Amino acid sequence: MKKVGFFLTVILIVLSACNNKEKFHVQGTVTNADNKVLYFEAEGLDSVSILDSVKLDNKGNFSFKGNRPECPEFYRLRLGNNVIHFSVDSTETIDIAANATNFTAGYSIKGSESCQKIKELTLKQIQLQETVNKLQNKVKSGSFDGALANDSVNHMIDKYKKDVMINYIFKGPNKPYAYFALFQNINGYLLFDSNNKKDIKCFQAVATSLNTFYPKSLRSRNLYNVTIKGLQTTYSGPRKMINIPQNKVSSAGLINISLPDMDGNIHKLTDLKGKVVILDYVMLSAKGAAQHNFKLRGIYNKYKKSGLEIYQIALDADEHYWKTAADNLPWICVRDENGEQSTNVTLYNVTSVPTMFIINRSNEVKERITDANKLDTAIKAVL
Repeated sequence: MKKVGFFLTVILIVLSACNNKEKFHVQGTVTNADNKVLYFEAEGLDSVSILDSVKLDNKGNFSFKGNRPECPEFYRLRLGNNVIHFSVDSTETIDIAANATNFTAGYSIKGSESCQKIKELTLKQIQLQETVNKLQNKVKSGSFDGALANDSVNHMIDKYKKDVMINYIFKGPNKPYAYFALFQNINGYLLFDSNNKKDIKCFQAVATSLNTFYPKSLRSRNLYNVTIKGLQTTYSGPRKMINIPQNKVSSAGLINISLPDMDGNIHKLTDLKGKVVILDYVMLSAKGAAQHNFKLRGIYNKYKKSGLEIYQIALDADEHYWKTAADNLPWICVRDENGEQSTNVTLYNVTSVPTMFIINRSNEVKERITDANKLDTAIKAVL
């Protein structure tokens, strides 16, 4: 009986601790919404989930609460198909007063600067969308030239983006409203494109700030990955070399490597005996990695039928990013989870990435290469 009592006490303590978590509150009124259901929802990266709901009476009062998030998160109130977006980053109390007839645009919100800024951005977006819709309707009716309409829309979008960049994103890159601004859309198309040379600066500013303040946040990591991929797409400057600590001198012969690919399949370097192999050490999250792989693809396509294989070792710390960047590569791409400190790095005396080694058909290391432009000559010499 004593043991049972002890375990019940422990359970009660745990439950009490869960119930005593710091809370935030969202409260207010929605007029003209008698008998309608108001939903309180969380906006995740890929989906929206219902947290709570209430059937409103003629007074329209509502009150919701949730556990304080560890980093800024986004929520919304939904009435039918109409929504009010807001963010929460503390134990604040958000007060919202809305009218069911103009729910999305006609509400007032108090208790958070970010929530007020999100409202401003929402109203700007609604106004832009309405203007675009009017132009499209004029084109459909034949009263306005389509080419002129496109020029007008592009001009309005550029003007809108400039305003948002200056007054929201660059003004407060660590604020939830800056993140919210990055993912606004018109007609379902994002206004800011991470693959655009100008827009990527906005993503970079917000991603850097969020990663500094909230490095463990899933939202921060996701934005970081989006930004890195965008930088790889838009970057046209020289490749940046990344210094890696040198701890040992490598052996002169082939040292076997055995690492998993993104599907968990183990690939041994020595199993490629009989082929000419490019052993390639990279960090796919580094600037210039995309250009490096582009050059490798040209070499691979040229000599694959002659017996060339590439064994690429990614030293990226972020497994998810590696899988995204390595997806659809035609050669063997494995990841060393120990990264820069791996024995596979030190035994081959790799001091910077990318570094490549040419291995002949007899499993002998023939040449060390740090310039991809020299690959073609080196491959011809051992084929």
